[in-house]
This record gives sequence, structure tokens and C-alpha cells, in this order.
Amino acid sequence: MSQKIHPLLLCGGSGTRLWPLSRKSYPKQFTRLLGDESLFQASARRLAAPGFAAPMVITGSDFRFIVTEQLAACEIAPAAVLIEPDGRNTAPAILAAALALNETEPGALMLAAPSDHVIPDAAAFVAAVQAAVPAARAGALVTFGIRPDRAETGYGWLELSQPPGAEFAPLPQPLKRFVEKPDTATAQAMLDDGQHLWNAGLFLFSTQALIDAFARHQPAMLKAARKAVAGAEQDLAFTRLNPEAWAQMEDISIDYAVMEREKNLIVVPFAGAWSDLGGWEAVWRESSPDALGNVLHGPADAIGCDNSLLRAESDDQRLVGIGLSDIIAVAMPDAVLVAHRSRAQDVKLAVQTLKAQSVPQAETLPRDFRPWGWFESLVTGNRFQVKRIVVHPGAALSLQSHHHRAEHWIVVAGTARVTIDDSVHLISENQSVYIPLGAKHRMENPGKLPLTLIEVQTGAYLGEDDIIRHDDVYARGQGAKG
Repeated sequence: MSQKIHPLLLCGGSGTRLWPLSRKSYPKQFTRLLGDESLFQASARRLAAPGFAAPMVITGSDFRFIVTEQLAACEIAPAAVLIEPDGRNTAPAILAAALALNETEPGALMLAAPSDHVIPDAAAFVAAVQAAVPAARAGALVTFGIRPDRAETGYGWLELSQPPGAEFAPLPQPLKRFVEKPDTATAQAMLDDGQHLWNAGLFLFSTQALIDAFARHQPAMLKAARKAVAGAEQDLAFTRLNPEAWAQMEDISIDYAVMEREKNLIVVPFAGAWSDLGGWEAVWRESSPDALGNVLHGPADAIGCDNSLLRAESDDQRLVGIGLSDIIAVAMPDAVLVAHRSRAQDVKLAVQTLKAQSVPQAETLPRDFRPWGWFESLVTGNRFQVKRIVVHPGAALSLQSHHHRAEHWIVVAGTARVTIDDSVHLISENQSVYIPLGAKHRMENPGKLPLTLIEVQTGAYLGEDDIIRHDDVYARGQGAKG
């Protein structure tokens, strides 16, 4: 049995409370909310420490190439990437991963960790995890409690068996109970008594101990999860869990499904800074406000403002706030959010409103990410569309054709290898090529730098589903985008 801890990065959330930056098509764990790397990358790097194995990741199909691309940028190779057929909360995801790991390493230690949390002191966190290892090896299910610094009503809490002590050392102790998200008065009372911690949603356990807990409390889910893992199929470097078995499992968190029912629970206090970045108020708080309480990001200016977050996401725009107090303003090329900080948790209502109106900005970004790179629409009109396309070094689009449109490609930077029916061309900067309607074509980047080009589409229908795919290195089916 491996003596290492196997991290499981949970990577399936949609992050609607951080709209418009975080959307269903590209949720918050993949965005650069704080610093130069995404929350997912920071989570993976934090757990790439001595004593830890390569991470497992469980995510949705739409994010599989984003996961591998961002890990590659960190020079981290995943042990496995599991694809869940649809999001069903943390209980099915963690159970399936534990079953998969237990097949190859029975009784291995697994650390289930959300991929969108902020923990600045990685060394202190790793030390807290290591302090929990003996209890987990002995068969306990271990959770981690964060030292609270305010009467937070947006988190669940953990009640300790005894106060953690003045030094707040990461000493394991029995967990008395889980506490649901409280009202303000209850949160203040728990903050004052010194015997409650925030529930971070982090768990360390042996795979066999978790499987045994599900056998006691969720036997039907365990049966379905076994079928989902046994019926999984390999898709390139990914493992797709069986969709029929997966559909039989309840959409439920691991807290409700198992943890709140278990008796053998241990909690390890953690004194370091932590945030789940559950909304724009948390982003403001974690971004080190200046002397006036303002946080500026991107091309933004604050004139006579205080305690406000002004965030501009495009270099082509300028966000200016005048006389604002306690305001959140987030500007993107296709959507702008302006809200009072006290209403930050209500941003999800904006998403619901836009979805009800079938507004695309509710769930999709203007920049569309693909396994080979990304594209964005610059101009759209009657029977034409102009896109900017960026292709990663060594990447290639599928060999495809279209029923309804012709295309004209102009290379801006790099070199493209272009296949049109039976001919192959190398197209360099300032050169262009025309792809007639119906022609089989493919674009590749044979160089070591990103390839950037402008695509002009003309035709009666310009939808992304007008693709006949003849060959694809990423094994995507007919009609898939890109």
C-alpha cells in the first residue's frame, strides 16, 4: 500500500456567484481571480508537495482539456482524470474516485479537496494534512476546520469536542457535530465561544474507510458507483464513468450523504488564511484593499470611491468609478455587473434572470476554449462573421467541412499548416488562404509559438454546429465544436 497521500481535485462547479467572470462554460476554478495562475492551478501546485502522489481530478466533459492544459502549464501530470457524465455534487464524485483508486491501491489515503479555494500558506496547510494522517490510517474520516475571524453566515460550521487552545495547533480531535449555515446571531455566538470552526469541505480518509461508510449509510449509491467505475471507458487520457449507472445516484453532498451520519469523525484545526471565494465580497476581501478600502483590477480607476471593487477584464476597455461606496463593478466585453457589496450573494439571481430570457451571457463567455486553443467572435453581421483564433504550438483542429459557409484565413502571428482537400500549404504572417464551401480542411500549428489568425466566414448559416468532422486527434464526435 502506498504511503503517499493521493489528492483528489474536485473540479465540477459552475461558480454562478462570480458572474460575469465565472460562467458555466468557464467556471471560477479555471480563472485568474487572484494572482497569475488559476485557482485550480494553485490548488494542484499546493498539493504537489513531498509525501503527495500525482493528483486525481474529477470534472465534467466540457472541462477535460482545460484541466490537462492548465496542469501541463504547471508541469504537473495527473494520475487520472475522471469524467462525470453530469454534475451530481460531491458524494458521487468522491465515492467514484475512491473506488477507482482503491482498485489499484487498496486502502490508500485520499485527500478530497475543492479546486477553487484560496489557501495562501501552502506549507502550513500541508502540515495540517500530515498531522491528520495517523487518524486517517487508523480508519477515521478526517475533516479540516478553519479558524473563523468573523460571524460568517455563508459557511457551514464544525463544533469541536474541546477548544483548540491558544496556539491553535493542528491537533486532531473528535468532531462533535456539523452545523448548518447559521443566522447572524448564531454565527456570532459560535464565533464568541471559541469552540466552532468553519467547515472547509476538505476530507482525508483511507479509500476503504470511505467505502465502508457508504456501505453503512448509502448502500444504493455505493452499488451504482461500483457500476459507474466498472463500466467506465477510456477516452484518450480520460476515464469516462458509465452514464447509466451514474444517473442512478442522488445529487447530494458528501456531508449530507455520509459525514453527518458517521461516528468516527476527526477534525484538524487550521489556523491559516482560507477562503472559498464564494462571491465578489470574498474576492474584495482577499485582494488586499488599499487604504480607502478599494480594489482595482485591470484598466480601472477610482475617483472619490471607498470600500469598492472595480474590475475591468479587457485591455480594450476602461472602467471608471466616481463617488462609489461599497460597490462591486465588474466589466467584461459582453456583460457588466454593478452591485452593492451587501448584495454580493444575490449575483446568482442575475444568472437566473438571464437564463430565463435565454441570454447567452448567462452561461457562455465571448472567448470559446477548445482543446487546440481558443477563438472569439469579433464582428457578426448578415451572412458574415469575423473571428480571432489562437492555436497552441503543436495543436491541430479537426479535418472538417461545412455545408453552409466558406472561410478566409489570414495569419497574424506564427505559421499555419493548412490542408484543403488534397493540398497542404504553409501560410506565414500576412499571408492568407481561402477555403471554399464544402472543402475538407484542417489547420495545424507546426511551430513552437502560438498561432494567431483572423477568420472571415461567409454564408447562409454560421453556427458552430455546421461541422462535418472527418478526423480529429481529440476524438470528438460529429457536430462537436471546433
